[in-house]
Parts: sequence; C-alpha cells; structure tokens
Amino acid sequence: MVVLNRIYTRTGDKGDTALGSGERVQKYAARIEAFGTVDETNAVIGVARLSTANELDAMLARIQNDLFDLGADLCVPEDGSERAQKALRITQVQVDRLEHEIDAMNERLQPLRSFVLPGGSPAAAHLHVARTVCRRAERLMVKLAQDEPVGEAALKYANRLSDFLFVAARAANLGNGGDVLWIPGGNR
Repeated sequence: MVVLNRIYTRTGDKGDTALGSGERVQKYAARIEAFGTVDETNAVIGVARLSTANELDAMLARIQNDLFDLGADLCVPEDGSERAQKALRITQVQVDRLEHEIDAMNERLQPLRSFVLPGGSPAAAHLHVARTVCRRAERLMVKLAQDEPVGEAALKYANRLSDFLFVAARAANLGNGGDVLWIPGGNR
C-alpha cells in the first residue's frame, strides 16, 4: 500500500527525480519520459470517462488501474536486483484482456472502408486524443527499450491499448452518428 503524507519533498528541485529503484535520474531521462507519458495517457482517459457510461466506462476504469501498474513497471528498471524481481510488472493476462475487449467491441462495428477522422461524439473525440497520447507513450517505451530493459508484456500492453482506444472511439460513435470518415481529396 502506498502512503503519501506529504506531496512535495523538495528533492527534485534541481531537476532530478528518483526511480522506484532509488536511483536518481534527470527528469528528462528516457525512462521518466516514458512513464510520464503513460501517466498523461491515464489523465486523458480520465477526461474521456466523463463522456462514457456502462460497460465502456468499466473497461476504461480497469485500464486506468492497469496504467498505474504500467507506470510502476517502468519506474523500476529490470536490472536483475532483488527490488526489480519483486517489482509490479504488466502481465500477459492484462494484454489478453485488452485483446478480448477489442474483439468484443469490434464484433458490433461495421468493417472500415476508409480511415476514421478523430471526432464524432465527445467520448469518441476524447478517446482519439487518448489513443494518440498512448501511441506517443509506446514510441517512448520502444525508444527506451533500445538502451534499457523494458518488459515484453509492457510493450505489448501499450501497443494493444492504442488499438483498444481506437475501437472504443468507434464503439462510442455507434448510435451517435457513426464514425467521421476521411474522404481522400474531398476538399479539392
């Protein structure tokens, strides 16, 4: 359990911060950028939830919790230490759940015949923003994985989550006017 008695510590006033391992790094370090953008994804999903209900809202609530798991995973580098071995990690079960939920939502949707423009209902518009932030988090995680260990399940989760958010946006538009489709050259 996490206990936060004080929010500010003053330990990062000179531009560094602590990883879950206790190691201090610059606030612009690749690992901080990656899990900071995961946190940003979580915040945008929180905004999207203001416009969702029922089953989709419940899925997004679970995802928000998973994103804290993902942040915790990224916060403790996989360096072989005892702390790293005990650290909370994203699991394949979490990836599989996303895939199942994507498939279930997608069954109710018509096949796409064009690219989808971000928009439609308020929920869909917010979910598209969340998708783009998630893609950025994924890119940062992949970049980090070039130089430091990042769990395979964590990388898969970020990839699947952006797919989930795309399908969820389409599902949010179902019955709300439908997807906004790209018309190539439509304004020539």
